[in-house]
Amino acid sequence: MPLRTSSLFRAVALAAPLLLGAVALVATSPAVRAQDLFAPAILVNEKAVTGYELQQRERMLGVLNAPGDPRSLAREQLIDDRLRVQAAQDAGIRPTEEEVTEGMEEFAGRANLSLDEFVQALAGSGVAEQTFRDFVLAGVSWRQLVQARFAGQSNVSDAEVDRALSSGRTGASTVRVLLSEIIMPAPPAEAAAVRARAERIAQLTSESDFSAEARRYSATATRQAGGRLPWQNINDLPPVLRPLVLALSPGQVTDPIPIPNAIALFQLRGIEETGYSAPEVSAVEYAAYYMPGGRSAETLARARVLASQVDRCDDLYGVAKGQPENVLDRGSLPPSEIPTDIAMELSKLDPGEVSTALTRSNGQTLVFLMLCGRTNAISEDASREDLVLGLRNQRLGGLADGYLAQLRAEARIIER
Repeated sequence: MPLRTSSLFRAVALAAPLLLGAVALVATSPAVRAQDLFAPAILVNEKAVTGYELQQRERMLGVLNAPGDPRSLAREQLIDDRLRVQAAQDAGIRPTEEEVTEGMEEFAGRANLSLDEFVQALAGSGVAEQTFRDFVLAGVSWRQLVQARFAGQSNVSDAEVDRALSSGRTGASTVRVLLSEIIMPAPPAEAAAVRARAERIAQLTSESDFSAEARRYSATATRQAGGRLPWQNINDLPPVLRPLVLALSPGQVTDPIPIPNAIALFQLRGIEETGYSAPEVSAVEYAAYYMPGGRSAETLARARVLASQVDRCDDLYGVAKGQPENVLDRGSLPPSEIPTDIAMELSKLDPGEVSTALTRSNGQTLVFLMLCGRTNAISEDASREDLVLGLRNQRLGGLADGYLAQLRAEARIIER
């Protein structure tokens, strides 16, 4: 039976809960010579990915009409799959044959095909059943690992469900932007000089010139990257920043934006519409731990140590234990009610990530800012049980993406 492209594309999209993570599209895989297809083409923590596997995954992605370059996507998927399976095995998780087969049947069913029909259709394009099985095995292993590892962090409170029910809206924006940033500390004694510098930078139209200024003056974690941020959905930006960014042409810079103890500038590098309608965020939960000493070398060093010791917002309660209550703020607010500078930093973070770019008390207190999570607006006609499941899956997905990024950053990946 021939495979219908639209059905298979829906199969890929709907299988996201199985895979629990988007795949990044980066470098192009190396050319693989026919005579050594079964030789290692990539080593991932000493585990080989062969040229044959790359070729097979590329063919399967072509049949599924997956977006992006199939060769590059095959490389990235197989690297991530090795990491997923390794992490699961290290945790003692090994799906049974029955569980893998059920996963294959589920995937095929999303294309309205039986497993046999799906396998036969793949075979007609030169894709072996084992290729499909390995693909599903990685997804099932990862799902079981994520559920076991993050079960305690994915609980949804009644307040979160109530907020989602009351919002009654879904996202409609399909615009995303590519920005660079400069956030310059401006303590009172230096405020006038920093303001003058910001006015000068705001006149720049060159991306390289703006990046040079970011490397020299910016206090954010993006400094070493020339202030460059990845693509962001416009709805993830603070409400006050959205109209300023949308008024820019590529290369232009916003007027200086005063924030507590600092001045911010943003340069637009790109803007595009996508076919994806992102859900609107109804609330952002975050924690701010206040550290005396401002941006002194000693305080920043303490903040780096602390960042290596905490994985989630709950960990900060133990850090603040025995100190005055006002050293730790934790709340969940609609984006429009979050202070602009806090909202700017939170827009760059995934759950569990930290920013130390901001200060309070005229620069004398460092803000150790951590994103706890985001709550998306969900239609009010959904049942409470559906909302709990949806919100829990959102949180699990964010935690899974962060964990995979960590595994990849720590992995030894060698291409041959």
